[in-house]
Amino acid sequence: MGKQLLEGIRVLDITVHVTGPLTTKALGDLGAEIIHIDNPNRPGTRGDRATDAARLPHSYTSKLGITLNFANPKGLELARRIAAISDIVVENLAGGGLKRRGLGYDDLKKIKPDIIMLSSCMQGQTGPYYTNAASGHKLSAYSGFNQIAGWPDREPGYLGAYTDYIAPRYNVIAILAALEYRRKTGKGQYLDFSQNETGIQFMAPLILDYVVNKRIANRMGNQCSYAAPHNAYCCRGEDRWCAISIFTDEEWRSFCNVLGNTELASDPRFNTLMARKKNEEELDRLVNEWTITHTAEEVMALMQAAGVPAGIMETPEDQMEYDPQLKHRHFFWEFERPGGEEKYRSLTGCHCLLTKTPYELKNAPLVGEHNDYVYKGLLGMSNKEMAEMVKEGVI
Repeated sequence: MGKQLLEGIRVLDITVHVTGPLTTKALGDLGAEIIHIDNPNRPGTRGDRATDAARLPHSYTSKLGITLNFANPKGLELARRIAAISDIVVENLAGGGLKRRGLGYDDLKKIKPDIIMLSSCMQGQTGPYYTNAASGHKLSAYSGFNQIAGWPDREPGYLGAYTDYIAPRYNVIAILAALEYRRKTGKGQYLDFSQNETGIQFMAPLILDYVVNKRIANRMGNQCSYAAPHNAYCCRGEDRWCAISIFTDEEWRSFCNVLGNTELASDPRFNTLMARKKNEEELDRLVNEWTITHTAEEVMALMQAAGVPAGIMETPEDQMEYDPQLKHRHFFWEFERPGGEEKYRSLTGCHCLLTKTPYELKNAPLVGEHNDYVYKGLLGMSNKEMAEMVKEGVI
């Protein structure tokens, strides 16, 4: 395999849960050496066998795993020593958390002048709320997403840690830009990211609608103001569904041809978008009467062949066992658990494929698996020093 895109770049990874680990996963999958720190006194922040989605091994592929206790002054000193031989530090603790411990950007810049540091906390490193600690589950509500998710006659929907999956995209782009800036100038940078603000970017059209028209967005279920039909329709089989979205009158006519009902295309109740929106409940009933007689795969294939946007509602089993597109692109990688136990298939590959720099996914590390490599190999600690650190609960 040729040289990977970020080969030779070392990252100190002080992250937990979703946003931080996904940010460094992307860098690691592209060849960077990621040194991920787990706190030996808080194993719940990442458990190799944990079932919580935020702690699944897929967020930790292509990384090295070490343990380090920041509550101990010796642990802080070891963190500084690792930072001194690193190119990038990524953290997503509560705002100001590392700064208060003496591991802020100004502290690290003294020992590594060209260090690049990215902080990705809830609401940034400044302002009246910057010290607030939370997770994406709460931030999805704070950013406005929960308010528009669900049905209009019910309470807001629960989206989970939605913003945690938005922020890493911005984080990675900023890190790559900072690396290019350092290549040209020799200078590092501090990247202060607010997950709330990166999430609100996805709300921009609704915010603009409010600014211009004073309309407050609310829950619409699966409806769309400029498309009909626009819903998930029940298909043959147990809990099988296919989404269909029709935006133009041309797509509507193609849809009716697939149904074998050309008269429906000219029905005054449905022959224009405004008419379809007015009679949307009746339209959904007619669509469901047809989809229930076909499998979700048949509905998708027939609609797509006719130029009508449609896609099955895939389950995890569909994605991992049957989806031909994901199989072709080798999206899922299979690894054996350490110790020769059963295999798991939850590890996802790199989210982009580069023609000149191929990649090979590496298994997620066990907690502390690479302590010897980092502390003895990179920092030059002796066996005696390591034993003392373990005894004192530093490592």
